[in-house]
Amino acid sequence: MVKIYEYKDEFKNNIMKMILKIQQEEYNLPITANDQPDLTNIETFYQQNNGNFWVGIDNGLVVGTIAIKSIGDGNAMLRKMFVKYEYRGSDIGLSKKLLSILIDWASQKKFNRIFLGTTSEFLAAHKFYKKNGFKEINKEDLPINFPIMKVDKKFYYYRL
Repeated sequence: MVKIYEYKDEFKNNIMKMILKIQQEEYNLPITANDQPDLTNIETFYQQNNGNFWVGIDNGLVVGTIAIKSIGDGNAMLRKMFVKYEYRGSDIGLSKKLLSILIDWASQKKFNRIFLGTTSEFLAAHKFYKKNGFKEINKEDLPINFPIMKVDKKFYYYRL
């Protein structure tokens, strides 16, 4: 059974491996660990200023992640939402559990909106976000301080 924990340093290497495997092997995205410096220092990047990072663990294996970070003006960004292939879908519900934890956290921390960027290739993710109340927006409608990754082509927001 999957349990969800706040990030601990002991998960770091396995988080990096899982995320890179999904990005590079499953979706053939041209992205490396060097393109994602946030993953080498999760505590400093995410776990301060009302941000956080959660990890889904099943029998000691990292099977899912999600993170939130403040970008100012009552806005937050959702980052690093990844679920291992075998753990996707409504049967297990890991994606929904991770997102629910993040939205509850955002509400407690008094954020007004959550923004995210994703690739064009993550079709199931697009459907998932829309099904869970996110609205698609144009890149130009993002807050000025929203950091865009080079693979981000689609953007969404959620109003709390």
